[in-house]
Amino acid sequence: MTRTDDDSWDITESVGATALGVAMARARETAAESPLFTDRYAQLFLDAAAERGWRPPAGVMADRIRAIGNYAASRTKWFDEFFLAAGAAGIRQAVILAAGLDARVWRLPWVHDTVVFEIDQPQVLRFKQEVLAAHRVTATAGYVAVPVDLRQDWPEALRQAGFDPSRPTAWSVEGLLPYLPADAQHLLFERIDDLSARDSRIAVEAFSADFFSEEHLARRRERIEQMRAESAAAGEDMPDPDQLWFIEERDDVGSWLSEHRWEVSTLPADDLLARYHRPLPADTTEGTMLTDFVEGIRL
Repeated sequence: MTRTDDDSWDITESVGATALGVAMARARETAAESPLFTDRYAQLFLDAAAERGWRPPAGVMADRIRAIGNYAASRTKWFDEFFLAAGAAGIRQAVILAAGLDARVWRLPWVHDTVVFEIDQPQVLRFKQEVLAAHRVTATAGYVAVPVDLRQDWPEALRQAGFDPSRPTAWSVEGLLPYLPADAQHLLFERIDDLSARDSRIAVEAFSADFFSEEHLARRRERIEQMRAESAAAGEDMPDPDQLWFIEERDDVGSWLSEHRWEVSTLPADDLLARYHRPLPADTTEGTMLTDFVEGIRL
């Protein structure tokens, strides 16, 4: 499904289906012998999607999801720790952008009186709410769904939902930026900046500076074509991720935040995996993950 400027999706199609792939990784981590975290709701989402006719990836795609499992687990753990640290610092308002099947509102030990806003496509949030309600799962914080496309006027929708821009906020941008055009990413951070009171915090999974080099993009494209060929030979249909991602050079997130009065720290993905004693995927292009984990505090 090729992306368009005004496309939308349900949980089993296009960008929505990528959330199911991440849920698969989280379910596998939860079942591991020494998991970095526990997300007992991930499997509930997978089971509910299967009841709607979704078929879990098999063959090459299933192998790829397993290969990036350590990265997905480390990423999840890092964002978990970000929200816990924000709560310990006194922040009682959080916004999860492009929430997908993130279940932090239901599984983390939020500080009393914390309110968490989740923004995503209406059909995606509806699916998540229906599954959790069917299993009588209750949130561990005040939960507010904000069903709106991030390419639309989501700040107004957020305010209408009760968001208070005068209060410090913890923002998360996880697994989102590849699905936004460069201009939309720029606008996203301008809006976050406008809505952030002093002492607000932000955590971002971002492209590293080398991601858009000609050499990396060429190797990445070669690897994708190889995996698609292997899938076709096995009688499988592997989607082309470049039909979902916007491969456009864009603002460096850490530099942009620093220029807009945020105190920033950046952790390369390789160092993040090392922190949690997890190895890189064996087939990682150039033997490194060209992703940065950026954290900022509004000054």
